[in-house]
Amino acid sequence: MLEGKGLMSMIKIEDISHVRFRAPDLSIMQDFLEAFGLTLAVRDETNLIMRAHGPAPFVHSTEKGEAGFAALGLRAASSDDLQILADANDVAVEPFDMPGGGQVVRLTDPDGRLVEVVADQSMMDLLPVDERPAVNTGLSHPRQSETIRITAGPATVMRLGHVVLDVSDFQIVEDWYKQRFGFITSDEIEMAPDQPMGAFLRCDLGDRPTDHHTLFLLQALENPGFNHAAFEVLDINEVMRGHEYLKSQGREASWGIGRHILGSQIFDYWLDPWGHELEHWTDGDLFTAADGSNKATLDDLLAVQWGMLHPVVAAMREGE
Repeated sequence: MLEGKGLMSMIKIEDISHVRFRAPDLSIMQDFLEAFGLTLAVRDETNLIMRAHGPAPFVHSTEKGEAGFAALGLRAASSDDLQILADANDVAVEPFDMPGGGQVVRLTDPDGRLVEVVADQSMMDLLPVDERPAVNTGLSHPRQSETIRITAGPATVMRLGHVVLDVSDFQIVEDWYKQRFGFITSDEIEMAPDQPMGAFLRCDLGDRPTDHHTLFLLQALENPGFNHAAFEVLDINEVMRGHEYLKSQGREASWGIGRHILGSQIFDYWLDPWGHELEHWTDGDLFTAADGSNKATLDDLLAVQWGMLHPVVAAMREGE
C-alpha cells in the first residue's frame, strides 16, 4: 500500500535498532561477526552481543539455542512513544536489559516475529575509524603527494541500516508495520500493474533525510521468515576490504559486489555459519517525507546498475 492512503500511525520510529538471532555455538558466531566487522560488546555463557563503530550500544545479538532469527529491533523517539504503543497494543513498557539500557515494548507481527521497540538508550562513543584520504576524480584531484594503502582486515561497519523480511501476506503485514511505526513507502514492487508483492519502507522523519529503506517487506514464495540484515560500512574501500578479508577467511559469499537500482547502494552479501544473510553496503539514497513514493518492477528489484547479477537472474539467464 503506497503512502498517502489515509493510514494514521501510532508513532513514528526514528531508525532500526538491532537484530537478534539464535545459534548453537557462540564462539563460531563471534568469529564470523568479527570477520564481518562487528566488535564484541558483551558475552556470557548464553548470549553474544556485538556493536558497530557507530554510537549504538549494540546492533546484533545471539542467544545460544537452535539456529534461527529471533527478533527485529526498532528505535522510538522517546518513552512517551513506547507508552502509546503499549496502550494501543495492550502490552507493557519494560526495562531493556541490554547494553545501553532504556525501555522496550515487545510486539508480535502478523507472522509471529518478535519486534522490540526501544527508547532512551544511552549511546556510546564511536570506535576509532581510520582517516579517509581525499578521492581524486576526473574533475578534481585533491589528493596529491599522498598514496592510498588499504590494509587487510575486516570492513569498518558503522551501523545497522535495514532488515528485509519475507512475509506471508504482504499487504496485511505492511499495514501492521505502517499503522504502528509510521513507515513511508519509498518503492512498491509490483509483479504486474496493481499487483504489489513488496515494498521498501523508510522512516518518516519529516524534513530530515533518512535511508531509502529501513525495512523491506517481500511476499514469501514459500515460508515467511528472515531474508537479510544490512550494515552500512564507512565507504567503498571498506566494502572491498571486507570482501577480500571474508574471502581470505573462507567465508561463504552470497551476492556481490554491485550497485542496486532501488536504494542505489553498493552492496556485498555474505552468509553467517547458519545461513543468515548479512550485507555490507555504502552510498545509499536518502529521502525526506516530502519525496513521496514510487512504484517499481521485479526487474528493478533484482537487476543491478553494475556488478554481479542476482543469483536468481544469473540462473535464469544460464537456462535460456
